[in-house]
Amino acid sequence: MGFLAWVGDPHIGKHLLREEGEVVVDEVCHHWVAYVRPALETLAAVVLLVASPFVHVNVAWFFMVVAFLLLLHSAWCAVREIRDRFVITNMRVFRVHGVLSQHLATMPLSRILDISVKKPLHGRLLGFGHFCFESAAQEQGLRDIKYVGRPDERDLAIQRVVQRAGLRGPRVPN
Repeated sequence: MGFLAWVGDPHIGKHLLREEGEVVVDEVCHHWVAYVRPALETLAAVVLLVASPFVHVNVAWFFMVVAFLLLLHSAWCAVREIRDRFVITNMRVFRVHGVLSQHLATMPLSRILDISVKKPLHGRLLGFGHFCFESAAQEQGLRDIKYVGRPDERDLAIQRVVQRAGLRGPRVPN
């Protein structure tokens, strides 16, 4: 197991209720667009490091410090995005996120009242969207899930799981 796999693994399995028959239907990582900012910060740091030998020594140290801070921040942001997972199971949906401390937000399928899928223009072009969950309890940690790849497929997967669980009545023909 590589270092990046070890750092990026939020250990979803330890949150499953295996004794109750809970299985993962889908585990959603962020779309690649969420990594654009860390990549641009890394690129800016590389540019500063490459430029530092060509400037006066009194300025070069500043370039190097800023480059180091940019690299540190971009690595933090990338690990934060890698460790943020949205999981759909046959019993609930939950989100695990956090780098040094881990946060878990869970919502049973029975409490999902509505799912809004927001797809901005660039999201439609690049294949991502944002989920907004509505439930009876409005103050919860699983309201907005951003940068979900293939949002329509993921929404249908949740709807199928809810339907199979018998939490919504059968469709009535018009």
